Formats: sequence, structure tokens, C-alpha cells
Amino acid sequence: MNERWRQSLLALREELLSIAAIGAESAAVVELDQSKVGRLSRMDAMQAQAMAQASGQRREETLIRISSALQRIDDGDYGFCATCEEAINPQRLEFDPTVVYCVSCAGKEEALR
Repeated sequence: MNERWRQSLLALREELLSIAAIGAESAAVVELDQSKVGRLSRMDAMQAQAMAQASGQRREETLIRISSALQRIDDGDYGFCATCEEAINPQRLEFDPTVVYCVSCAGKEEALR
């Protein structure tokens, strides 16, 4: 069963890495020379750049969570809640294979934030 999750996590990681390679140019520095690009075009480019940077940050965070999940598989802890140590619902893992908390503990974590 853990091999299935490992393959799913590895496929997700590969997908994110390929998206990162494609999206790198979107986060590039915006040219501010008004003689080359109009004001509205620059604003659009800056907005697109900010969105690309935010997307890249989320991608990096997800890659870290994937690495952590793969480590939990290696350690034999995958699929168990980090707080209560009960099994995490497989449907929850299907939705997000990187989760570390069961639904109950995830709700408690959110309430603390």
C-alpha cells in the first residue's frame, strides 16, 4: 500500500518540477524602461510576475511536504496522524497525499492559528 502512495508522491513531485521549469521565465524581473513598454503593460507584467512568484512559493512548499511524506513512508509513519497517531482516512490521503493530520487533529491545528 505504501508503494502506491510513494509512486503517487513521486509523480506529483515530477509534475511540480516540470511546471517549475516552464514557469521560471514568468517570475523574471520586469523591464521598467518606459520607452520599450507602456505603463499598463508594465503593470500587467508586474502583476503576472507577482502571481508567478506566489505560485512558485506554493510549489516549493508542496515539494517540501512531498519530501516529508516520502520520509514518513521510509520511516513507516506514513498514513498516521502526527498528533494522535491514529490512521488518516485514505480518502483524505487521496485528496492530499502530503497531509500529516487526521481530520479531527487538523481542525484543532487550524483553531490554534
